[in-house]
Amino acid sequence: MNTHTIRTLRPDDAAPLLAFEQANRAWFEHHIDPRPDAFYSIDGIHAHVTQFLDEHAQGRMHPCVIVDERGELIGRANLKDIDRQQGTAEVGYRIGERQAGKGLATAALQYLIALAQEEWQLQSLCAYAIDGNGASIRVLERCRFSQGVAVPDIAIVKGNVVDGHAYALDLRAAGVDSVL
Repeated sequence: MNTHTIRTLRPDDAAPLLAFEQANRAWFEHHIDPRPDAFYSIDGIHAHVTQFLDEHAQGRMHPCVIVDERGELIGRANLKDIDRQQGTAEVGYRIGERQAGKGLATAALQYLIALAQEEWQLQSLCAYAIDGNGASIRVLERCRFSQGVAVPDIAIVKGNVVDGHAYALDLRAAGVDSVL
């Protein structure tokens, strides 16, 4: 049985994160906006990790990585744009191609929900999904997010501008259980 651990990003995750992002670049770009080429270098990834850890220290985000039983980085999950005053944050996740369809995105999102409730005491979460990305939409719906407003021109995927929708989860609603 494959097991995984979800934990907060650390500075020493830079090299494994770069390997993960490089190995899955084409897969990710099939579903979401491409990252700039400079991101896919050791300097680019160090800057990325430093930025995320700085934002975490400032209470604006909670970056996480997902590692398998061998310690290989297989995914990412983040609470971002945390607003403690409003009690809100956005969720996001990236699962490697070899791990797709194995329930890892759902587990990551459940982890973020629990983190939002227990550590950050947030009241609601939002997410965005591209129309036609059925896998991501199913994950959001499985975790009780509700589809909200249409968001035109949400991303550029393979050179095409695509639309999407916002999704929301009220953490105060009955039935939203903590899993942390």
